[in-house]
Amino acid sequence: MFTDKANAIFKEAIDIYHVINTVDQPFVNKYDKNEDVLGHLLYRKCWIDTVQWHYEDIIRDPQIDPVAALTLKRKIDASNQDRTDMVEYIDSYFLEKYKDVTVKEGATINTESPAWGVDRLSILALKVYHMQEEATREDASDAHRAACQTKLDVLLEQRVDLSTAIDNLLDDISKGYKYMKVYKQMKMYNDDELNPVLRNIKK
Repeated sequence: MFTDKANAIFKEAIDIYHVINTVDQPFVNKYDKNEDVLGHLLYRKCWIDTVQWHYEDIIRDPQIDPVAALTLKRKIDASNQDRTDMVEYIDSYFLEKYKDVTVKEGATINTESPAWGVDRLSILALKVYHMQEEATREDASDAHRAACQTKLDVLLEQRVDLSTAIDNLLDDISKGYKYMKVYKQMKMYNDDELNPVLRNIKK
């Protein structure tokens, strides 16, 4: 199943990130895009999410220097753009894969594209990793570890459910019972012409 591969790659990316465990470490994709384009996309997607997860931790430090916080905010904005780009690349992969499928009469469209489901699956992998850390943290209280274990159990159940839903969606698309559309980015805040603040700076 597709999500077996995705979940394994997400775990690999998260584990490798945490060997050095710094947002400044260099990125090396473990998957050659010419040999495994899907693996290449999934690994890159999860790495972006993992770095951004830690950006979000850092920026919440109440003692952070305001100048450093602004610099970090710019990095988070850029990361969000990269994240959205990767979702579109993954959806483009699926569009190409299923381009010759004959859509059956009465076929329906899903509320989200397959890659946005993958986006949630990648974030869920990060939640599982970090909740597992908390559930086994030796310097935490028994009550803390127990509460986090309960949350971890829910996250693991959620991952099974989300994985099943994504696999079912892709199966339905492959058989023509569902079809997909990709609406390219309509973000306005990064566009010099659509964001009035940026537009006024240009004048």
